[in-house]
Amino acid sequence: MTTYDNDALRIAIDDGIAVITLAMDGGFNKVNRVLLEGLAGGLDWLDAQEGVRGIVLTSAHRDFCVGADLEMVLGNDDPALMLEATAALNAITRRLETGKPVVAALNGSALGGGYELALGCHHRIALDTPKSQIGLPEVSLGVIPGGGGTQRLPRLVGIQAALDVILQAKMLRPPKAKQAGLVDALAPDRDALLAAAKAWVTENPKAKQPWDTKGYRWPGARPASPDARNMFLAASAMVYKKTAGAFPAAEVALSVVQEGSAVIFERSLEIEARAFAKLATSPQARAMIRTLFFHKTAADKQKGLPHVEDPGFRKVAVLGAGMMGAGLAFVSAKAGYDVVLKDISTEALDRGMAHIDAELARLKHLDADARAALRARITPTVELEGLRGTDLVIEAVFEDLALKHRVIREVEPMLAENAVFASNTSALPIADLATASAHPDRFIGLHFFSPVEKMPLLEIITSAGTDDHTLARSLAYCRAIKKTPIVVNDGYGFYTTRVFSAYILEGAQLVAEGHDPVLVDWAARVAGMVVGPLQVFDEVTLTLGVHAMAEAEKYLGVASIPGAELVKRMVAADRKGKAHGAGFYDYASGRRKGSWDGLDGVRADLGVAATDGSVEALGERLILAQVAEVGRALDAGIIRNWRDAEVGAIFGIGFAPNTGGPLSYADQRGLPELVAALRRLEAAHGERYAPARTFVEMAEKGETFFG
Repeated sequence: MTTYDNDALRIAIDDGIAVITLAMDGGFNKVNRVLLEGLAGGLDWLDAQEGVRGIVLTSAHRDFCVGADLEMVLGNDDPALMLEATAALNAITRRLETGKPVVAALNGSALGGGYELALGCHHRIALDTPKSQIGLPEVSLGVIPGGGGTQRLPRLVGIQAALDVILQAKMLRPPKAKQAGLVDALAPDRDALLAAAKAWVTENPKAKQPWDTKGYRWPGARPASPDARNMFLAASAMVYKKTAGAFPAAEVALSVVQEGSAVIFERSLEIEARAFAKLATSPQARAMIRTLFFHKTAADKQKGLPHVEDPGFRKVAVLGAGMMGAGLAFVSAKAGYDVVLKDISTEALDRGMAHIDAELARLKHLDADARAALRARITPTVELEGLRGTDLVIEAVFEDLALKHRVIREVEPMLAENAVFASNTSALPIADLATASAHPDRFIGLHFFSPVEKMPLLEIITSAGTDDHTLARSLAYCRAIKKTPIVVNDGYGFYTTRVFSAYILEGAQLVAEGHDPVLVDWAARVAGMVVGPLQVFDEVTLTLGVHAMAEAEKYLGVASIPGAELVKRMVAADRKGKAHGAGFYDYASGRRKGSWDGLDGVRADLGVAATDGSVEALGERLILAQVAEVGRALDAGIIRNWRDAEVGAIFGIGFAPNTGGPLSYADQRGLPELVAALRRLEAAHGERYAPARTFVEMAEKGETFFG
């Protein structure tokens, strides 16, 4: 057996088949200079060997290749240098696909540039493991595939199927990837994977890529045909409906696919490379990559936070069987805990267990016995005795301080020694709640987001009395239920609730000033927000909004604005939100049917002067109302880590992902300009827009949050 190795890979030739095993340091293969130079060196060596019939490309690590080295991308703001890096990847893939037969033996995930490398092979076989993902997620990070993905995939599976993967940034499990044509075959284990790859090389000695074959015809609709034109038109409309023009990567990807389909293959790669280089070095993409990948990864790994391997939690109790409580019981049981779901009424428990059953039915990868075993971990009860010996209790009852105090005093004596008491309050200060606890050092806030089964964020709130060991144990629970944590200091509304409240209340204020709810919500989406403020206000209910406004006024001394009065009058008129069939919008069977035609009358009574109604002006106010509140949270010491401000805003409340988060938005706008804009809005609309001391001081010093 003949062998070779370098910093990126090792090669073994046996019976004329060269197995190239990617083996970069660090446990992951990434597309960067080391990999590309290593592959080039390996191919040079192979060219000098006699009798090589073909190549199998695989990995020594758990995954095949996780994609581009994003540190390299983030560290390069020169489009020309980015174009050079992209050209190097394209040179390698063209060299692979125009030479001897090459099979990609995907022993794990192949994402982004890693999957593009696989597309440069003549055949792709994937290990059928539930942990593997295959696809092109680049659009979700503000860029497009830059290593030929937008050109090879459409030529492989057809334009429509490829657009479905690229525009939605899909990552598919191996069976779905095979069904979609992203891979050609599956293998049950690693030995079978390599055996199948070698067999294919032997059986296909003259393999060529379809697009390099004479007489090649596109799968499905051919470029420039009426069907293809209609397809691109429909895709363009879909992209705009989904992104409102705030996320250019999807639009660029669509354009690159269309333009590239009209020229020869080599030119199509150049079209893609130029578009990628421009996007990847843009401030938007760099901010999105920093937050959505690096900050999110750091939060998931709990970097810089106290750690304990075993928190000592075996039995978890959830107080309150509403949608949130039932969801908490489900995710806790799914993580392997024994769970007690406590409520004061059997009817509420029945509804809670019905919700859990509906979630269990969605676990298609589990058989009936496994689903039954998971359900059996949850014990519904109305009896206090059922809580005896609980290690972690999560209180999810109504937002009323006196009620929560009563529950704390009632439940704590039943808990195990050294148990942790957590409140799922969305706003009430943890220190105020802990006054009812006999163990304030073991009292903490765990603020979940609804629906808890789907929402990734967990906001952990520590009061001055919460000790670090309690925080570490809570973080261990967070890891077990697979949530992304942010850790913030105490204060009314903590972080996410304060910012979210500023958003929806500013939406109501804009309606009070005469703007149609549809326009307000659209302006928010054009600015990049995931959901419009009035749509989401209706979903959380205006009743809760009125309650929250009263609490905020009590704790923070927030001055009332006409938007708040508008909401109060709507509630008085029985316009309480989506669940009641009437809010800012009318509803029928849960579907929006247009904005309420009675708004004009309520607005007339308020006597608020009309303001600038351009989409740009409304969108800016909705964004800056939130950024101003983020600044106040900084001044108040709520935010402990700047990365958490970004992760919490995007993953908790849907703050514009296209900005990278509120602090990244501040950096991109420039703090001096941000302060000036806030002061203009303060003069026109009130003190809620006043720039925070932190913003002003950083602007004066020429500082930024992330450089």
